[in-house]
Amino acid sequence: MPEVIFTGPAGRLEGRYQPSKEKSAPIAIVLHPHPQFGGTMNNKIVYDLFYMFQKRDFTTLRFNFRGIGRSQGEFDHGTGELSDAAAALDWVQSLHPDSKSCWVAGYSFGSWIGMQLLMRRPEIEGFISIAPQPNTYDFSFLAPCPSSGLIIHGDADKVAPPKDVQGLVDKLHTQKGITITQKTLPGANHFFANDADLLIEECADYLDRRLAGELSDPRPKRLR
Repeated sequence: MPEVIFTGPAGRLEGRYQPSKEKSAPIAIVLHPHPQFGGTMNNKIVYDLFYMFQKRDFTTLRFNFRGIGRSQGEFDHGTGELSDAAAALDWVQSLHPDSKSCWVAGYSFGSWIGMQLLMRRPEIEGFISIAPQPNTYDFSFLAPCPSSGLIIHGDADKVAPPKDVQGLVDKLHTQKGITITQKTLPGANHFFANDADLLIEECADYLDRRLAGELSDPRPKRLR
């Protein structure tokens, strides 16, 4: 798994990158939790998501947002981190011009950044949003949400209370042309202590079903 350094908006960004052997393989970007609360690309859930995509022959990247590890810059309350994520996708796409589709997976703060990236990049055809925090972050930009995806969270999450996540899911369910799949893990908290393996199993099951053509509405491909 090559260590990589690529150019971001605030200086270099540090990542881990695994290219697929297939030139046209889809790309997956995995985004880590909040930088000011210990979030890094080496978070276990981020690490496991990376391997989940890699095992399915995606070209996969996880990276540290600005100011974390060897990534330059300072925390920017989401604005700069979204720019970092866009730069990361640009970098992978420059190496894989034949790749036509992309997925984004994010955990906690990373899910908020991932959903914003989804709005800006029409090539993103699927998302996995783990423990999003609509009680903390504004998700009103999803108007409408352009792609089908999975929202997965625990019913014992005190950081992102289930009622708030349910409100986000309910809002997205009213939108046409996409399928939002929700999974709630009984007893799981925001950190998925003792539940990380089940979390990844659920994410992998969802990804496999999507790759088999399930759980999404057929829709015309958005132009890039």
